[in-house]
Amino acid sequence: MPYLFLTLAACFWGGNYVVGRVLVTQADPMVISEGRWVITALLLLCLYQRQVRNDLSKIRKSIGPICLLAIFGQILFPLTLYVGLQYTSSLNASIYLSATPCMVLVMNKLLFNDTISKNNILGVLFSTIGVIYLILQGNLTNLSELSNINKGDLWAMASAMSWACYSAFIRLKDKSISGNAFVTVSAVLGSVMLLPVALVYFYFYPVSNLAHYTSTSFLLGLLYIAIFASWLSYLFWNKGIMDIGATRGQIYTHIIPLSAGIFSILFLHTPVAYFHIVSIVLIVIGIYFCSRK
Repeated sequence: MPYLFLTLAACFWGGNYVVGRVLVTQADPMVISEGRWVITALLLLCLYQRQVRNDLSKIRKSIGPICLLAIFGQILFPLTLYVGLQYTSSLNASIYLSATPCMVLVMNKLLFNDTISKNNILGVLFSTIGVIYLILQGNLTNLSELSNINKGDLWAMASAMSWACYSAFIRLKDKSISGNAFVTVSAVLGSVMLLPVALVYFYFYPVSNLAHYTSTSFLLGLLYIAIFASWLSYLFWNKGIMDIGATRGQIYTHIIPLSAGIFSILFLHTPVAYFHIVSIVLIVIGIYFCSRK
């Protein structure tokens, strides 16, 4: 079951890359980030307020780690990604994200003295090759597109590092706190902590062309991000990581660019090429090795 949860979470985030790339052409990343967590927080409070009340004493005792996780997972990871996608290509951003399993392996070894097995190393190696092969579309000459590093690349690198920190530190959460209560509190903290930053930002950079924010496409995109990329994905991901650990579970991050490509084929009618098949095989082999103890 944890492997199914991790796969679904990664697929939902793959959709977030597609939807988010469209939304940043219509709206400010700060609006998208604050809007997604406000909507998610209100939705989850309506659904899970009883579970939050039942775990309130545990939440108060663990408020430090929960706030730390909210900073990395609810604020820094999506915000820096949306900002980066304004200036850099999806190719670059996906490659940076594909490095997070390696980051988590190193962080878990240095900070928590986790054991890194041969299967972990083989899994990361196969899966990373598969993701890079997919991103480069089987053509190594596409590496030339990575030569011009700009501020968007730096933001995307920060996003990948934030996600690695979130995945490594999720173990600090009290396991007795229910998943629904944890995701609800995280969404509330994300929206509250981001609000003063957003207000200061909008003071210096007022929102223009409000028509974009009331369009059907924008509202539907924001709802997708709130429900699937903010609620269900974090809930499923946290359950999976808590069950099998970040070292083994983080390899499922590689499903994100793969699922984003599949969504492009389904909804944008992108043709299927040989490199899709090769990448799928390599990623599946990598997941197989990392799933073994």
